Amino acid sequence: MNRTVTSEKAAAGQKNGLTGPSEQAVRSISRAKSEPKWMLEKRLRALELFGRTPSPDWGPPLDGLDLGRIRYFTSPGSPEAASWDEVPPDIRQTFERLGIPEAERRALSGVGAQYDSEIVYHNLKREWSARGVIFENMDTAVRRYPDLVRRHFMVDCVPVNDHKFTMLHAAVWSGGTFIYVPPGVSVTIPLQAYFRMNTERAGQFEHTLIIADKGSRVEYIEGCSAPRHASSALHAGCVELYVREGATIRYSSIENWSRNVYNLNTKRALVDRGGSIEWLNGNLGSGTTMLYPCSVLRGEGARSDSLGVAFAGAGQELDTGTKVIHAAPNTSSVARSKGISKDGGVSTYRGIVQATRSARGTVSSVSCDALIMGRSSVSNTCPFLHVETDGVDVAHEATVGRIGDEEIFYLTSRGIPRDRALNMIVSGFVDPVVRQLPLEYAVELNRLIELEMEGAVG
Repeated sequence: MNRTVTSEKAAAGQKNGLTGPSEQAVRSISRAKSEPKWMLEKRLRALELFGRTPSPDWGPPLDGLDLGRIRYFTSPGSPEAASWDEVPPDIRQTFERLGIPEAERRALSGVGAQYDSEIVYHNLKREWSARGVIFENMDTAVRRYPDLVRRHFMVDCVPVNDHKFTMLHAAVWSGGTFIYVPPGVSVTIPLQAYFRMNTERAGQFEHTLIIADKGSRVEYIEGCSAPRHASSALHAGCVELYVREGATIRYSSIENWSRNVYNLNTKRALVDRGGSIEWLNGNLGSGTTMLYPCSVLRGEGARSDSLGVAFAGAGQELDTGTKVIHAAPNTSSVARSKGISKDGGVSTYRGIVQATRSARGTVSSVSCDALIMGRSSVSNTCPFLHVETDGVDVAHEATVGRIGDEEIFYLTSRGIPRDRALNMIVSGFVDPVVRQLPLEYAVELNRLIELEMEGAVG
């Protein structure tokens, strides 16, 4: 197999990675990918905006994130393959340990696998490509479907100037997923992408763009992980979902970054008349997370359903939530959040529900449940409700509980070991999330939570 890397990729930092967001870095990344002029111009405009925009002055502190030391492009040195046999053995072994090839064989319509800055494997089963479904590496889609991508890439869903880290993303993005589902096509088996950030001080900036055309349906599952290093790393991906009239996108994500990772991700869906977006999020692992999937319900009768769990252990601050903008009549949304804080961890729900003047008939419900383990653990709830019209029904409720000695005694007195008793309580708490996942991913989320629970002290 030819593993030769072009000189342009070497110039873009294949061996050691690019440090610091600079014009040279941006031009090198674009040149390495043979991008059209319009994409380079978008990158350079984003870089200029990034340089003059201050960092957020709210949420978790970002003092430990040194953007000057992040490696903004790190290539694995392997071309994209359509067969796992063509992936270099060391990289393939990583994904085999994660169970990705096995999951593809058993339960998926297609899989993409990204290692650091680039996709190393991508495949769509023939039955879906024959029906017009497009499932591509985002880099490939820019070249293969330039008009379709240009109309949708960081234009009106997540504009380049949305906030400082979308500006950084637009400047240095690499890899990710592009999906287009034609009108009336229902992809009955999920598509999946897995993003692995392996290099120390790495930055991963994958871009996901999904367009579900009129009356179509697609389910997409995303997994993320990284080994632990001593130096800080950054994940600042971007997800743009276009849900056309009467279409449905179900987007599931399990993010299990290591403690040294700052997870500053942006996810948003534009939902047209009668369309539906379903978010399912599991956030574990990262030292700091700021993530608030957003639904813009811009067509009458559009619907959003969001269900998420965040697990903050020692040294972690996970600031997560949901944003819903009701911008059309008779729209509806449900947001349910489960937050767990253990051993001094901080879990915060931060959400916004806005009903604009055009949103008469809006129905929205937000519920936040928090479970606290350990005296120094913290749970926060920061809901914001903005109602600009009459004839709406918006509700918010929050509950918080602590695992106490009585609950533990009740279970241990029936012969259940203390650690098992704690696991049972936590498993019951997150069960509404787990039950929504396909079997393989439900098992994986349960396993990750059990690992987080090791050594818990109620």
